[in-house]
This record gives sequence, C-alpha cells and structure tokens, in this order.
Amino acid sequence: MYYISKFFLGLAALTAVSFMSCSDDDCDKKGGSDNGSLPLSQINTPKRNPYLAAEHYSITHFNSAQTDAFPYAVADGTFRVDPMQAEGGWSGPVNLMTLSAAVDGYMWGMSSDRVSYYRTSNGAFTKLGEAGLPSGTMKTDEQLRILTDKYENVSDLYNAIVPFLGTNPMFAIASGNYVLCDKDNYAYSNIGTTIARYCLVDPKNPDAGIKLDKQFDVQGSVGGAKSLVGVIMSYDGHLVVAYNKGIAIVDRNLTQIIDSYQLPADQVLSNSISIDEHNGIYLASNSNVENGKGLMQKIILKNGKLSTSEADGAWQSAYDGGPMAPSIKMGYGTGSTPTLMGFGDDEDKLVVITDGAKRMKIVAFWRDNIPSDAKEVVAGSPRIAGVRPITCGLPESTEWIQSEQSVACAGYGAFVVNNILSGGATTGDKVVDVLAIGPLIETPRGAERLQWNTADNCWETIWTRADISSPSMIPAISTPSEMVFVNGYSQADGWEVTGLDWNTGETRHRVIFGDTSRGNGTYAIIQYLENGDLLFNSVSGPFRVKLKP
Repeated sequence: MYYISKFFLGLAALTAVSFMSCSDDDCDKKGGSDNGSLPLSQINTPKRNPYLAAEHYSITHFNSAQTDAFPYAVADGTFRVDPMQAEGGWSGPVNLMTLSAAVDGYMWGMSSDRVSYYRTSNGAFTKLGEAGLPSGTMKTDEQLRILTDKYENVSDLYNAIVPFLGTNPMFAIASGNYVLCDKDNYAYSNIGTTIARYCLVDPKNPDAGIKLDKQFDVQGSVGGAKSLVGVIMSYDGHLVVAYNKGIAIVDRNLTQIIDSYQLPADQVLSNSISIDEHNGIYLASNSNVENGKGLMQKIILKNGKLSTSEADGAWQSAYDGGPMAPSIKMGYGTGSTPTLMGFGDDEDKLVVITDGAKRMKIVAFWRDNIPSDAKEVVAGSPRIAGVRPITCGLPESTEWIQSEQSVACAGYGAFVVNNILSGGATTGDKVVDVLAIGPLIETPRGAERLQWNTADNCWETIWTRADISSPSMIPAISTPSEMVFVNGYSQADGWEVTGLDWNTGETRHRVIFGDTSRGNGTYAIIQYLENGDLLFNSVSGPFRVKLKP
C-alpha cells in the first residue's frame, strides 16, 4: 500500500542544478533579456478544440497544440508506492495515453494491443470493458507480468519476451500510439495501416463494455502507406491521419479519404503532428538517409482540402538531421512531435522541435507571418526563429544528447530531456532497450529548461540537471504547481516519477515505485488527475496512485 514521507528536497536538489545564461545568438550579445515569463497560471493556452471529448487529455500530448501541459495541481513530497497494489489494468507493451472520455468520470485506455474503458469517479480506476485492435492479439495478464519481472541480464530478458512479442519485439509498439477521443465519445486508434473506431456497447450503461465500431484501411488510397503514425482532429471536425509518407484527411465516420498529401521521396514521418485553431497542420519529417536534412512544414486544411500554397499560409523549412541513435530514438531526424508555443495575444507564434543532430539543438520556427524584427539566424532559412544547442549540463565530451520525446512547453518556457546513453549501449531492439535501460544498462541522464526571449527573439537556458534520468517517457507540466515531471531509474530507489520546479530545477516531488518495471513508463506520457492523483501509463498497463499530501 502507499505511505508518505513528508519532507522536501530543496537544498539537496539545488546542489545538482546548474543555472545558465544564454551562450549563443543575440541574447548574449545584447546582455538584456525579456523572457516573456508569467506565472504559469496566467499564461495563454491553446484554444479548446470543440470536436475533442474534453479540453485536456483527449489527445496524445494533451491538446491539439501538443504542449504536454495540464491544469491540475500536484502535491510536493515523497511518496513510496507498491504499483502492484494500485488499481489499474493490464495491456501493452506500450500504453501511451489514457484519454479523457466525453462523459465525466470515465477514461479510455489506449495501448499497443487493445482499447479499454475505465471508471475514474470517486477515486476509482476500474476497467469496465476492453476490445482488441483489428487483426491484433491481446496479450494475457501473465504475459504482461513477464514484462515487469526482474532479470539478471539482457539475454534472459530477451528470451522471456520473445515468445509473445516475437523475435523483433520493437514491432509490437507500432500500434495505438497517437490516439484521440472525440466529442461523441468515439475513441480512435491505429494498427498497421488501419484506423479503428471504438464506442460503448450501450452509452446508457458503461458497465456493458465497449466494441470495435468501424475500421478503415488507408493503404491503396494514399501513396506509399506502410504504417500509420496516428491521428489528430481538426478544429472543423475532420480526422487528420498521419502515416509514414504523409497525411490524409478522413471523415469521422471512417468512410472515405477526402484529401491527402504525400511527403517528398526522401522524407519519412515517425512522430505525430499538431494543429492550430485555424487548421494549420504542422509536421516534422525525417530524412531517410543519415545526416540528411529533415523537413518542418505547415500545411493548411481549408474546406476539407489540403493546401501547400504560400498564398494560403503554408510553408516548409529544412532542419538538421543526424545519425541513427543507438537506442530509444527512431530515425535520422527529430524525435519530436511539433509543439506549438504562443497563443492568443502572445507576441510570438512558434512551433518547436529538437533536431536530429548527435548533440541536438532546440529549433523554433515562426508559424505564421515572419515578424518584421526577425533576423536570419540560419542562412537561407528565414522560417527558423531561433536555434540553441542543448547541453543538459553534461560535459562537452558527451557523445550523445538526443531525445525521442517532444518539447514540453508552457507559456514561452520549454523542457527537454536526453534519452541516449553515450558510448552506444544498445541491445539491438528498441523495446528490449527500453526495458533493459535502468535495471540492466546504465540509464542516460540530463534535462534542460529553456525560455524563449520575445524581446531578442532567441532561446535562453534557465537551468540544467545533468543527474536526471528520463530514458523514454514523455515529460509533462503541471501549470498550477509549476512543476515538470519525468520518469527515471536509480540504483537506490528503482523506478520513479520525479517532479522538478519549473523555475529552479529543484526536486519537489517523487513517486518511488521501487525495482519493478511496472514503474517503467515505456514511451508513454505522464498524467495527473484533477484531484492530484498520478495516472501512470506503465509498460504493462495504466494504474492510479492515490497521492494525499
């Protein structure tokens, strides 16, 4: 069961925090700074998408702008938890997101092997029903428990999971990744080239369970489709389906492709996409060759049709690629889903990614008109508003500083983590890597908090933490508590969720799971509920941790 140790780690944690001023571009040259910073409770936020089930948590990365920020307060303190005693479900091996349903008190559990429906009212997290993905096989509870077992070495781990994940376990994570729930309480997921829609068997009786309602295979209708990346919702009610070679506009009833766009031949899409309130779609594709240039694009959805015309506001800009990372990260380019920054009357409107360089950079692009005071910071690329090398406070000799996670943003603040262990440690399979890193392979470390300077149009580093472990889970930000959360591993305490102060980097919150991979959030996103409870999307299924200060 749970018990709480009420002490705070301020002074001790601050010894590990590095505070940094900016070290490149005009921020240093002028010596002045206007961070555009406000308390996070006062920042402008993305406009609610009326076709999603709820304002928060109805799409992976929490909202259409993909900011990874949520409006629920989280308590300071240290909490030790036995995850096997927490109420939850079994699914996986990736449970990227638990979605808000269109009905209060319920959520959709979305995973790589099934879709589930949970009751969450009155502190519960009770599974009411589940249904498999089309032509997929749901793993048994016994198989999923194997993922959470302890192993002596990587070979034993691999041999234990191959019987139910196959000889290439990483193929198991290609489904159920970027998902959503719409205003009518339909949940959408993906497997292969098929988009699938789920609903309640009886909307008046959730205890009756759920069913696979409709499915639509995009292969054959769009060029080069080999796998779906995921799905988002436009602000006028169209599904925007991302696949390996482009995007397609599909009606919500899954009956037809209305329009599609295919990437250039040298580009491939491996992450999701974002959309603004005017139906500007942002996608960051990767080169299909090592060190090739990736492509950041804005495509306009207008009356159900896609436009790449500059006259309609569309644009594209190259960014730096790099080599293939030895573990965790996919592809030669960005590991980020594009994150929008700047809303309402905010001065600068940006879209933000990390690039594919071996030691990555954070890159901001002007997403609308390029301001009159903008300077060309990358020759021949006027769309690039600012670029800054990421150090995470690590030594200059560090070989890899790279991420498979999106840039988490709140206001003009941004947060990134390092997922790659220098020295090239890898098992040869991304899923085996993500299960082995920490318990069997040394964890990568490093995190950095940045701020966009609206006066000088450049990035500043606020603080770094070279000691922070965050091998694969997507960070998330509590705006009222001004904390950012990561999931990492230490030899002393095993797996945990760690909350860092947004302004100082101080450790303020820890949920310690111990030495069980039920506390490993393999590629998933960190969530907290409205009452401050942790909703943890583990490698073997989501569960609720009741946190009482």
